[in-house]
Amino acid sequence: MGKNFVEELQWRGMLHQSMPGVEEHLAEAMRGAYVGFDPTADSLHIGNLVPIMLLAHYQRCGHKPVALVGGATGMIGDPSGKSSERNLLDEKTLRHNQDAIKKQLSHFLDFESNEDNAAVLVNNYDWMKEFSFLEFIRDVGKHITVNYMMAKDSVKNRISGESTSDGMSFTEFTYQLVQGYDFLHLYRANDCTIQMGGSDQWGNITTGTELIRRIGNGKGFAITCPLITKSDGSKFGKSEGGNVWLDANRTSPYKFYQYWLNSSDEDAEKYIKIFTFLTETEVNELISEHSKAPHFRVLQKRLAEEITTMVHSKADFENAEKASNILFSKSFKEDIKTLDEKTFLDVFEGVPQAEILQSDFKEGLDMIGALAAKTNFLNSNGEARRALKENSIAVNKEKVKEDYQLSAEDLINDKYIIINKGKKNTYIIKIV
Repeated sequence: MGKNFVEELQWRGMLHQSMPGVEEHLAEAMRGAYVGFDPTADSLHIGNLVPIMLLAHYQRCGHKPVALVGGATGMIGDPSGKSSERNLLDEKTLRHNQDAIKKQLSHFLDFESNEDNAAVLVNNYDWMKEFSFLEFIRDVGKHITVNYMMAKDSVKNRISGESTSDGMSFTEFTYQLVQGYDFLHLYRANDCTIQMGGSDQWGNITTGTELIRRIGNGKGFAITCPLITKSDGSKFGKSEGGNVWLDANRTSPYKFYQYWLNSSDEDAEKYIKIFTFLTETEVNELISEHSKAPHFRVLQKRLAEEITTMVHSKADFENAEKASNILFSKSFKEDIKTLDEKTFLDVFEGVPQAEILQSDFKEGLDMIGALAAKTNFLNSNGEARRALKENSIAVNKEKVKEDYQLSAEDLINDKYIIINKGKKNTYIIKIV
């Protein structure tokens, strides 16, 4: 066997709760463990990274990881009760989402290995679709009492937090039975003896261990990890644009990289243990180096490098790093032209833009037009002249005078020109 999985989780700060005996159980032989993922989108997001890393460390410790996509729950919709909208998906969409999720998981898990502990992907729709309601309540429901289900914190908190007009739906109440049955099915079909998940899943997971005990006459185990929080109290995994996705089309590698690069010192120290495969020695050395000169942001840079490379690629990381440093580059004019258009727009997101027609630009554009007359970046031609006289205007980071004419030579990606007024004001001209 490989490293001790529980000890690995402990030093990384990834262990919240585990059932007694799980460490001994893992020491005896290779074991199967599963984590469930929601397939209602064709991409996972960084909120899923902790359970993904649980499975990845599990495989690296010599055990067999099973990733379950909840196609059955995707078919009945979100049971959270927080929204009247039901996210109903057809089977074709679910299969597409499952394939996309497997591709993302394969950056972390080895599905192709010839070893016994190769990762497996399963979909609970495959065994739930033929299960009738009557069969389910007869074969599963009768083994768990309402008293047992009501005692779960997840149920108690939902009921005590409800206003009198809203109730907890039957779907939501019985969700723990569906998840519990998944564990029983995987125990029988895949020799899966452990279920892992976030600390909020403890109640659902232990319902599964109870079904394994009562129906399967066996023993299942639960391991949960803490829910990740940010030191400033804001929600982990969210940016101003919403979720930070693992799909490059939803969240660009540049924005993904920036999310980690902008972590606070306190968060970076926590994240580098959870979201990388660096060893304890390597992590401690980085923390020590960072503490001596925090302004160099050693932890944030290494964290962003490791996770961007893992989720995307080395080339995507290098491009994102270059884009992050480009505003301070001594060879800005050459470097900026190497960025693809999407990354360029990411770097300058939120910067005021003005469009100039190609026909108006063909003969070139004078600086007064570029600053005021044609763009309204500055309030008047007079203000534009003053700024030029004060030597505070730069085109693509190179200072210019009033007699400068913008031309095709200045275009980035054949359509953009960057103008700066002093250090704080940036504008983009787009030729359309």
